[in-house]
Amino acid sequence: MKNNHLFLDLFAGAGGLSEGFIQAGFEPVAHIETDQAACFTLRTRMAYHYLKGQGRTELYADYLNGDISRLEFYEHVPEQIVSSVINTEIGAQTLPDIFKQLDDLLGNRTLDLIVGGPPCQAYSIVGRSRDRNRMKGDKRNYLYIYYAEFLKRYKPSYFVFENVTGLLSAKDEDGNLYFAKMRDLFLECGYETEHMILSAEDYGVLQSRKRIILVGRKGKVTGFYPEPDKWNPGVKVQEIFRDLPAIGAGEGVTGPCRVRSYRGTWQIEAGIRNEEIPVTWHQARPNNEQDLEIYRIVVDLWNKEKARLDYNSLPDRLKTHRHRDSFVDRFKVVASDLPFSHTVVAHIAKDGHYYIHPNMKQNRSITPREAARLQTFPDDYYFESGNGVPGRTPAFRQIGNAVPVLLAHKIAEKLKEILL
Repeated sequence: MKNNHLFLDLFAGAGGLSEGFIQAGFEPVAHIETDQAACFTLRTRMAYHYLKGQGRTELYADYLNGDISRLEFYEHVPEQIVSSVINTEIGAQTLPDIFKQLDDLLGNRTLDLIVGGPPCQAYSIVGRSRDRNRMKGDKRNYLYIYYAEFLKRYKPSYFVFENVTGLLSAKDEDGNLYFAKMRDLFLECGYETEHMILSAEDYGVLQSRKRIILVGRKGKVTGFYPEPDKWNPGVKVQEIFRDLPAIGAGEGVTGPCRVRSYRGTWQIEAGIRNEEIPVTWHQARPNNEQDLEIYRIVVDLWNKEKARLDYNSLPDRLKTHRHRDSFVDRFKVVASDLPFSHTVVAHIAKDGHYYIHPNMKQNRSITPREAARLQTFPDDYYFESGNGVPGRTPAFRQIGNAVPVLLAHKIAEKLKEILL
């Protein structure tokens, strides 16, 4: 990859934010992430981008088809590509080693941009409501301090800090807003900051998802915010289901599946469709008979009344959850006839079976590939596990925690205009 602007991705997850910047022409120097499965996903993705640049994507197809192992696949790319994904927790003890690895990867090149945001659980309203101590004292509250250390050392022209909207109201033990403390610290590091709450559905993503996007610029200039251009593709959520094969609960495969022909435009314009690489991860969770009965009720209610199910309205024999005073709309149809779905949550790995396919004949939860399309991950994006054995749980976790790729791409395009 020979691009003009170098970036570093902190708290990278599975790379949703990074993928958008790569698509816009930025070059990643490194990704830093603590989750092992996400790191393998990033390594596989970086290997794919390298091979794509070499015109050798058939090797990636061989890997997805099971013709070569993950280790054999990695042997086809330079070691520096694989080692640029650093699997470690960012903290005081690990910073010296991380800086050494980054210095080696950078060489005499200059870092233009840092992207990423600390884990959102510490700032999210849902996370605080679920935690006995409302996340006070949680070390994840203070990871932004280490973010600042990277700014001090590498002095990029810009940085992009992403997080949940709950960050605006999250407070420390003394009642001080974390967001204000962050901005003060970034100012001390030499960066003016500006922010907006961006809604993914305004930028072509078929999902309602609001995020704070804070952008920092080195120096004293203000009025620089790279507000992305809005896009209304004029399609419904059914675009994510249109060409995927019909399967039932517990059916489908983690490996390649045959998709139907697609006559629409959104998948192509959103960067999802790739006719040359196999589509993977179209596999539904197995569900018990009780879940399937609830699914039928939920889908029927939506089709007849366009209403979400209140959990407490179920027959008593179907109510097995103890907590019935919150999250009563936990069973959600991913309604195909709306312009966007509800938010794909970070904890979809745990609650993913509550996200229900709209076709009653299939009567199942959505698959990782369907969730990935809601997050606008390209179909050629493969979600790895730590041990090399495909698993829906790590795939769902990575997808749910990600920034929608298309939103990241729109931000990156506008930021690139400024840099040029």
